[in-house]
Amino acid sequence: MRQQPAPTLLLALGALCLAGLVPSSCGGDPDVTKAGTGGSTGTGGDASAGTGGTGGAGGSGGGIAIDSSAGGSAGSDPDACGGDACSADAGPACGDGAIDPGEKCDDGNGVSGDGCAANCDAIENDFACPTPGQACVSTVKCSDGKITGKETCDDGNTTVGDGCDPSCALEKGWKCPTPGAACEAAACGDGLVAGTEKCDDKNQAAGDGCDPSCKLEKGWKCTTPGQACEKTVCGDAKPEGTEQCDDGNNDLGDGCTPFCVKEPNCSTGECASTCGDGLKLPSDNEQCEDGNTTGGDGCSATCQIETGFKCTDTPSGGGTQLVLPIVLRDFKTSHPDFEDFLGVDLGIVASTLKANGKPQYKSATTTPTTTGSTNFDQWYADVAGINQTILQTLTLSQIAGGAYQYSNANFFPLNGLGWGNEGNSQNFHFTSEVRYWFEYKGGEQLDFTGDDDVWVFVKKQLAVDLGGVHGAMSGGVTLDAAKATQLGLTVGKVYEIVVFQAERHTVQSNYKLTLSGFNSSTSSCQSVCGDGIKTPNEACDDGKNDGSYGSCTSTCKQGPHCGDGSVQSPQEECDDGVNLSPYGGCAPGCKKGGFCGDGVVDSLFGEACDDGVNDGGYGECDTGCKLGPRCGDGVKQSPQEECDDGNKKSADGCSANCKTEGPA
Repeated sequence: MRQQPAPTLLLALGALCLAGLVPSSCGGDPDVTKAGTGGSTGTGGDASAGTGGTGGAGGSGGGIAIDSSAGGSAGSDPDACGGDACSADAGPACGDGAIDPGEKCDDGNGVSGDGCAANCDAIENDFACPTPGQACVSTVKCSDGKITGKETCDDGNTTVGDGCDPSCALEKGWKCPTPGAACEAAACGDGLVAGTEKCDDKNQAAGDGCDPSCKLEKGWKCTTPGQACEKTVCGDAKPEGTEQCDDGNNDLGDGCTPFCVKEPNCSTGECASTCGDGLKLPSDNEQCEDGNTTGGDGCSATCQIETGFKCTDTPSGGGTQLVLPIVLRDFKTSHPDFEDFLGVDLGIVASTLKANGKPQYKSATTTPTTTGSTNFDQWYADVAGINQTILQTLTLSQIAGGAYQYSNANFFPLNGLGWGNEGNSQNFHFTSEVRYWFEYKGGEQLDFTGDDDVWVFVKKQLAVDLGGVHGAMSGGVTLDAAKATQLGLTVGKVYEIVVFQAERHTVQSNYKLTLSGFNSSTSSCQSVCGDGIKTPNEACDDGKNDGSYGSCTSTCKQGPHCGDGSVQSPQEECDDGVNLSPYGGCAPGCKKGGFCGDGVVDSLFGEACDDGVNDGGYGECDTGCKLGPRCGDGVKQSPQEECDDGNKKSADGCSANCKTEGPA
């Protein structure tokens, strides 16, 4: 028989228990009773102070007994059962760091949202728990080309400004339909410049600076997305919009035309072609030349053929027309060199051009129809108060034999312009300047008929002189071998041909220019639909182009696809046209996003549990994917729990599986 404590000690302990000062002796819920009426006296009990017998109630009498067999829950004192004083064998439990039967994971705690559900019955979505007892790890990785977690895109990189930001969130104005692939503009006309768009003025109208495919239109600039475009001003010395250059003057032959288009550099006589000048030559390091330096149209800003395009060379003017810039300067009738003279006057200009590309007055004094170099130098230069400059184009049409010709027996391009007609029926007082660049092949021929003065220069050297105030006269030059030797021309090289003309007297004005064999080539580029390479002007190109689901049509338009707002079965579970809801809606890839009740714990979206039923009950998942009553919630649930101290730790009086821990 086990020795019983002395009665005095029992009374003392009983008093302490009543005072709540000895919880470790009385259990979590001390079961302190008077001697039970009708109960058997415990071993060693007496009438004055009954001691608790083994498993029995207190002995009869008015004494106080401690029920050492009561199964009350442990007290809240963390020191109630510590060290070796408590049993270490609490049994298997979620949170003990070991995978027990029925558990899918155990990371050593009973908390949801960290990869392992609070009940250890599910690995949460987008997590992996490889090592029991250690923290789970997220499987979401932005830039892996897979859309997981809260990602709304993943283009395989973490670059800013390409549609999918470094956190794999979709950037405004973009769409990223294919994980791992480049994003693209969501829509032209949304007021946001994205993808290959060069502008977006928030509409798809043509003729307002930004065309229906969101490309800049010639002569416009679109500086602020979503706002109206503005016309550019060629000649303000500020290259803008589609301008290739802008040197702020009206001179031809200085590298930049008055139309803000690049020219070959002919300062040394032999011209050096530059990308964008519209001349494609065998000697150039150019695969293509479309007359601009804008990429995305098949010919890049460095004149290389862009992937997915095919470029073919065609004669300048497209085979039927040749359009040349012409600079016209209007003079008043009162100018000393105009209206007062008549007669042929050869030798007004020197045999070579000046360094600035203008005719050089030959005489040291005057000529029969001119009044000296000061007045003559005004003919082809902008001089305020003396002349007014007007820019136009001259269109030469193709004639029999392949030559290009402009012929006009009433050449009055400035009627009503500049200084006006000054009382005459026509505007008779003006000069004109035309320049053209060609690759010398041999046999080229230029013919001109006109009045009054006409001078033609090839490689800065005078080739035709029809000077003076006269009726229509004809002249020409054929660049045969002899002439080529005289002018120093080399086959395959590029040269400049310049035509200076002046109309100085009333009555008539003729202008007939014929160019034969002076053709240069420009490139025309088109995308190749069906080659499997998507170009900026194609909606798609998968190389199959059969119009099936997810494929492209034969015209490189998108066939039925995820994102078209129509659910295609069986390929799609949903399609709301946006598909950016990984939870509670339609997710990227036209898959249904996670939701409460799908049996997958989406802790990233607030779920603590999800058993697919979520009808509550002890240790189960409640409505709203919230945890139901369970061990560790701090509330003692009977009969499932003997105690619950709000944690999932053993060796603190209440074990990890909510069992009372007793002395070891």
